[in-house]
Amino acid sequence: MPTVSVRKDLLFQALGREYTDDEFDELCFEFGLELDEITSEKEIISREQGEVKSEGASDIILYKIDVPANRYDLLCLEGLVRGLQVFKERALTPRYRRVCPSGNPHRLIITEETVAVRPHAVAAVLRNIAFTQERYDSFIELQEKLHQNVCRKRALVAIGTHDLDTISGVFTYTAKPPGDILFKPLNQTKEYTAIKLMSLYKSDSHLRHYLHIIEDKPVFPVIYDSNGIVLSMPPIINGDHSKITLNTKNVFIECTGTDLTKAKTVLDIIVTMFSEYCKEPFTVEEVEVVYPDGKTLIYPELAYRTETITADFINKAVGINESAESVAQMLTRMCLRSEVMGDHIQVEIPPTRSDVIHACDIMEDAAIAYGFNNIIHTTPHTYTVSNQLPLNKLTELLRHDLAASGFTEALTFALCSQEDIADKLGKNITDIEAVHIANPKTAEFQVARTTLLPGLLKTVGANKKMPLPLKLFEISDVVLKDESKDATYFPGRCAEIFVRDKSIGRLGVLHPDVISRFEITMPCSALDIDIEHFL
Repeated sequence: MPTVSVRKDLLFQALGREYTDDEFDELCFEFGLELDEITSEKEIISREQGEVKSEGASDIILYKIDVPANRYDLLCLEGLVRGLQVFKERALTPRYRRVCPSGNPHRLIITEETVAVRPHAVAAVLRNIAFTQERYDSFIELQEKLHQNVCRKRALVAIGTHDLDTISGVFTYTAKPPGDILFKPLNQTKEYTAIKLMSLYKSDSHLRHYLHIIEDKPVFPVIYDSNGIVLSMPPIINGDHSKITLNTKNVFIECTGTDLTKAKTVLDIIVTMFSEYCKEPFTVEEVEVVYPDGKTLIYPELAYRTETITADFINKAVGINESAESVAQMLTRMCLRSEVMGDHIQVEIPPTRSDVIHACDIMEDAAIAYGFNNIIHTTPHTYTVSNQLPLNKLTELLRHDLAASGFTEALTFALCSQEDIADKLGKNITDIEAVHIANPKTAEFQVARTTLLPGLLKTVGANKKMPLPLKLFEISDVVLKDESKDATYFPGRCAEIFVRDKSIGRLGVLHPDVISRFEITMPCSALDIDIEHFL
């Protein structure tokens, strides 16, 4: 769950009233959030770096609030306050509008070259916005929260914000060889080519985490204005020329990426959260995006849609007994405007609630609005008798017998490195039906294990000082990939037995459906395994 850090004084000022810590904790719980920590900048620095480093830091109280990962509209102070005010029925859900400028709308042209790296782009303009230091900080922080969350660390979407008064349209989104891209990046004093920038940022504690997204590509994405000024080189850095400041009045926002749906969601969230500071609140100026095939689309979409549910569905799913009018009121408090239409309830899904994709999501909001603590505990009307699965029963029996025979059970990681299941076992990784992790955090967790043997060998290697014989066993799940199916094939449960200096055996694969005989196989010396790698 992402954590949003907000200043207590600014939060209460926006809410229009003061709360005690316990009262605000209760309010968060009612709204489906969790007040994780009450702290300050000084306390955080003191805890992490020591009291000496914390001297001069701010004592302003901060609330750290855990937000559900799918509630992108609550990742900033503006969205959080808006949601709480509507929930407490002190405000109405705003109506977001896309407006056309008095002249021609700005245009963003996408060229064919972007297909090879980041093919999608969307854009919008926040016109006549009024920034303060607090609003500006919140604006920047929301972008970072989105980058880490829905944007998957900029791999899917990268956000660029620019002072529209410093640049001129038409804007062009293209891709060029890194040696042909030259501009002054944000907060730098001179121009760099893209090649030099990638070297420069390898030591940057923040930007180095994003370099891998494009550094191996033959071309890098880049956005120009009509005068050839570089706005940004997504997903790495914006240009210094168009950076926004407290004096910025008109903001041009572009989102580029590999996932168009995510890009549209991110754009909608940013403009809806901060359009309240525009001269005409909750309005967003549209931008024309022209695709390589000549197709023109207007963004942001700010699409509203409706879902139809019944009070009976909500009552049965949640375990309550409320009228349709009451259910509609509860949903309206969750920023889902609802109206009773005969026997049904028509629910309007705003562009801020991209998390609502099914009737079950609406039901969840109704349960939150009703209050989980207010739901009466009842005994289920159905009576069922559970039973242990045959596979679990068999493995439990095996565990008991092996433990009784003097073996120690090992519980190893389900993820391992490619070398563990291939090179160290004398196999080729291309011949193994392994499930590879797309973004492994370390080299030790690159694939899902296809056998239990590497984990046991590593355990033995870490316990070489223990007296012999070292008798270990493990019975656990393994994972194999099946190209003929959409989902990963789970073959069942594997059992491995290891006795150092004596033998090594395998009790086959225990299938859920076919459980037959098991065989202790060859001794350790007969296996083509580089034991030294593990020991």
